[in-house]
Amino acid sequence: MSDYDYLNVKGRIFDIQRYSIHDGIGIRTIVFLKGCALRCRWCCNPESQSYEIETMTINGKPKVYGRDVTVREVMQTVRRDMPYYSRSEGGLTLSGGESLLQPEFAEALLHAGKALGVNTALESMGFAGFETIEKILPYLDTYLMDIKHMDPKKHAEWCGKENTMMVENARKIAASGLTHLIIRVPVVPGFNDTEAELLAIARFADSLPGVDEIDILPYHNFGEGKYTGLGRDYPMGNAEKPSREKMEGFKAAIERSTKLYCQIGG
Repeated sequence: MSDYDYLNVKGRIFDIQRYSIHDGIGIRTIVFLKGCALRCRWCCNPESQSYEIETMTINGKPKVYGRDVTVREVMQTVRRDMPYYSRSEGGLTLSGGESLLQPEFAEALLHAGKALGVNTALESMGFAGFETIEKILPYLDTYLMDIKHMDPKKHAEWCGKENTMMVENARKIAASGLTHLIIRVPVVPGFNDTEAELLAIARFADSLPGVDEIDILPYHNFGEGKYTGLGRDYPMGNAEKPSREKMEGFKAAIERSTKLYCQIGG
C-alpha cells in the first residue's frame, strides 16, 4: 500500500468514541468498524454485526448506524485528540464488530496512525486468515485478542462459529513477536464462568511467548436496549452479571496457576 493511496481507502464504521480509557493504554480514540462473522449471545453492540447500514430506534427516535468514511476523514478526529495521547500515552484503537473483515481499511487506519506517531491497538477475535493479520502487525503496538472458550463445540454453540482458526492465530501472533499480545476473556454466565473453563484459557495464554497479561471482562447487559431498538430479542434473557467477589476469585485462581498478570476489565 503506497503512501499516496492509504489515506483514501474507504471503509464502513458505526461509531467513533473519543476520550475512552478502555481498549488500550491511556486516553484512546476508538473507531468501531461495522460487520462481524460471529453472533455471540452476549454481544453488547448488535448494531456492529451486520455490515449493512441499519436504523435503530432509541427513545422513540430512529438513528442510523453505519457510514462510509475514508482513512483521511478518520485521521482528522485522531489529529484533534493527539494532545490527549501525549499526556496519557494513549492513541488509536480499532474495534467492531470484527475489524479484520475490512482488512484493507483496518490496515490503512493503523498505517495512518503510525505515520502520525500515535500508539495503535486492535480489539479483535482474530477471525481471518493469518495472511491478513500478518499485513497489519507492522503497524500495531497492541493486539487485544478475545479468546472466549477453549472448547470449539461450545464456542460454536454460543458464538455461531468454532474457534480453531482464532486459537491458531493467537499462537502465530505471539510467535511473530511483532506486537504486544494481551488475551481478553468475556466472563459470561452459563458459557465460561467456571474456574476450570477460565483456567483453561489462562493456561493457553500463559503458554504463548511474550504474553504476560490476561484481562477478564465481566458480562453486562448494557446492550439489551439496542436489541429492542433493532426489533430483535435479547439472547441472554435475564442472565445475572458476575459479582465482584466472583471475579476476584477468578483473578486469584489465574494468578495462582499461571505467571500472568490478571486484570478485571480492560
